[in-house]
Amino acid sequence: MSYKQPLFYNNVNDIPQEYWQQLGCLDNTYYTPQFLHAYEISNKDIVFRYIIILNDQQEAVAFAATQVVTIPIETITKNVKISDRFKKRINSLFYKSTPKIMFCGNVFLSGEYGTFIKKDEDTNARFHELVAALKVLMKETKKLHAVFVKDFKEASLPITDQLKDYKYIPMKVEPNMIIRLQSEWKSFDDYKNALKSKYRVKANKADSKSEKLTVKLFTSQDIEHHKSELQALYENTIANANFNAQVLNLNTYTQLKETYGDQFIIKGYFLNDKLVGFLSAMSNQENLDAHFIGLDYSLNKKFGIYPRILNDYVRLGIQRQAKRINLGRTASEIKSTLGAKPQDLTCYIRHKQPLLNAAMRPFIKNIKIKSFREHSVFK
Repeated sequence: MSYKQPLFYNNVNDIPQEYWQQLGCLDNTYYTPQFLHAYEISNKDIVFRYIIILNDQQEAVAFAATQVVTIPIETITKNVKISDRFKKRINSLFYKSTPKIMFCGNVFLSGEYGTFIKKDEDTNARFHELVAALKVLMKETKKLHAVFVKDFKEASLPITDQLKDYKYIPMKVEPNMIIRLQSEWKSFDDYKNALKSKYRVKANKADSKSEKLTVKLFTSQDIEHHKSELQALYENTIANANFNAQVLNLNTYTQLKETYGDQFIIKGYFLNDKLVGFLSAMSNQENLDAHFIGLDYSLNKKFGIYPRILNDYVRLGIQRQAKRINLGRTASEIKSTLGAKPQDLTCYIRHKQPLLNAAMRPFIKNIKIKSFREHSVFK
């Protein structure tokens, strides 16, 4: 069967509704036009492009989402295993040229949310079509430096490794940390009873230390009311992250809450009526996915804001009868103390210019992935 030229869209709402139905992807929240639209309309500094592949019958069989962002060179070199002297030299050489990078995937989510191929299609062939379409987008995008395709689980690599044929360089990134919930856990106490004594004490300590915090589930009106505080707490948190490609405008969360209601969760943590932390999460199929958090680090040690947030993710997962909680990347060891296990992820990157792409290979190999101690917490 032959395949037509790819279709490109600048706005997700321009994609015909029948294409979404033909793809059969709407049971996954992250592939719904409403979800993508929330990010699109709230983050005006990002250029969004979408790819649809049609078959001979003019039916949609594959989809990809991309975003073009600019990233300071210091953010890129931050975690590279090179001398501080050499790092400063690279930063000074490129300080006037902020790299412009196209992400295939959701730049604000950790996981395989960039490409979708219809069930029962030839996955290898259709992924090839998407990568070829991505090459077209790369050539069309002016002043583009590189393309970054993210985040693939181990099982996907036999398919995605064909990116190497297009001169993409694979790189490991920090793993997602996943808690698999047991069906017999009907409450947080059930979960704690499954823990070894040391980790049960740790969970209890997180709750007792944060007793002075008042916790509130936010409505869309609450998000709007506290938006500036939420934005500040979120940006405070990502400033401590190893790598963050782009700052999310939290207008996105107002849009998601209005669209998805109880499926999208924001919890605010207050100390003496002052917002000092928040968590966000999405119930998606059998998963509860942690999205961004924010907290006041000056109060974290005394009041245990972050450990309480992690405990509450477990509570939410059990309440929502999820099978898995995806706690996302970063802070892998503390997440491991709750029973989370790493899910390895691979990304692929290539420079638009072939010579610079070849020169970039040793640089990419020096990207440092933070190691951590993995805990065995259950009896």
